Amino acid sequence: MEEGEVRWDGLCSRDASTRDAALENIRQAVLRRIAQNSPVKEDPPPESSEGHLASATALERLNEMLARLLMLSKRCPFRDVREKSASILSNVQELGIRIPRPLGHGPSRFIPEKEILQVGNEDAQMHTLFADSFATLGRLDNITLVMVFHPQYLGSFLKTQHYLLQMDGPLPLHYRHYIGIMAAARHQCSYLVNLHVNDFLHVGGDPKWLNGLENAPHKLQNLGELNKILAHRPWLITKEHIETTESFCEVEALMEKMKKLQECRDEEEASQEEMATRFEREKRESMSVCCSEDEESAPTRDVSRHFEDTSYGYKDFSRHGMHVPTFRVQDYSWEDHGYSLVNRLYPDVGQLIDEKFHIAYDLTYNTMAMHKDVDTSMLRRAIWNYIHCMFGIRYDDYDYGEINQLLDRSFKVYIKTVVCTPEKTTKRMYDSFWRQFKHSEKVHVNLLLVEARMQAELLYALRAITHYMT
Repeated sequence: MEEGEVRWDGLCSRDASTRDAALENIRQAVLRRIAQNSPVKEDPPPESSEGHLASATALERLNEMLARLLMLSKRCPFRDVREKSASILSNVQELGIRIPRPLGHGPSRFIPEKEILQVGNEDAQMHTLFADSFATLGRLDNITLVMVFHPQYLGSFLKTQHYLLQMDGPLPLHYRHYIGIMAAARHQCSYLVNLHVNDFLHVGGDPKWLNGLENAPHKLQNLGELNKILAHRPWLITKEHIETTESFCEVEALMEKMKKLQECRDEEEASQEEMATRFEREKRESMSVCCSEDEESAPTRDVSRHFEDTSYGYKDFSRHGMHVPTFRVQDYSWEDHGYSLVNRLYPDVGQLIDEKFHIAYDLTYNTMAMHKDVDTSMLRRAIWNYIHCMFGIRYDDYDYGEINQLLDRSFKVYIKTVVCTPEKTTKRMYDSFWRQFKHSEKVHVNLLLVEARMQAELLYALRAITHYMT
């Protein structure tokens, strides 16, 4: 039988009878695959390279099906699918077929599996989130299962991801997932690369593009320069970079629809000379924080083929006597400028991203380790503003002296590594900061880090677009 005859999408249905029919179809498909791979009793035909290739391909497809059933037996939010998948695997084992083994233990290398919510033990609210995610993506990925510590944020994150990657928009679906591949590959995250590769192929993407960035359309190749700068040195983005993607049809079409943005407010004087001095001092101090003690390693070929200039990475924006002008939030902010521009470029996405920023920033259970009824707002703001400070972004109304009071050096090393070179993050680093804090609190820290970094990148990119348009 052809692989196309196996319909996995029926398992995502909310209707139990539809799922049951899909499971029966899958069970029959597995049995047929096993029969194709079983040795025949008659004298076998002469061996040939074609025969070996066909046999290997058939076995590979069977293993792919069994691996998918194994995942469903552990991570499907629908109990009937979990139980029936496990039953099919048990029957296969009774036939003497070896079941593929999981590659890892749980969704995180840092957090013990026993401390993460197990699918099937979730409450009604979380079950709804799981079911929605599974119905949309056909899976519960590791990221979702780590974010379950914070259901409110997870709901916002999944909603935004769904809108960006699956709803109608200016970019074809396979373009969106290819851009996701490029972004994840920039930080050598093979897990996210593989997720987007699977989705890219599922929506009809050309497999040839996956052989390397040079095989993708020129319009996507042009994003390579923006991708590397946004990932590592967003303060270098200028209107000239926007002019260079001008030929990118989707951006060009959106540019034509846009109106001239409201001019930035007149530059304000620093609120206090001391405040400015403390910002500059913290900015210089952040340059001395090393991301990681580990030696640099070249990215593997399976990831590096999706981006160019593999030697290009994070470097401090102000070093060796070079001076980069401070990005003052009072002159160009997400709330006053970026939000509206994103909504013009991609209706409703601005609202979704803004909601995600606010949930990550405002999220609190008023706890710190074993202590309750704690106001953590000062700590959350220090983390957020420290990240923006590393990217040369200044808030005139913030006293940067608080950062050194609240964030010790080991924590700063962790922050800078996760934000600037996440591929170098190690379990040792994860364990070394806030040793008494819960895993859920450390996950929240990571949510703050990625959202603050994302906002910093957007501020530089959107400001460049604005300069280009004005």
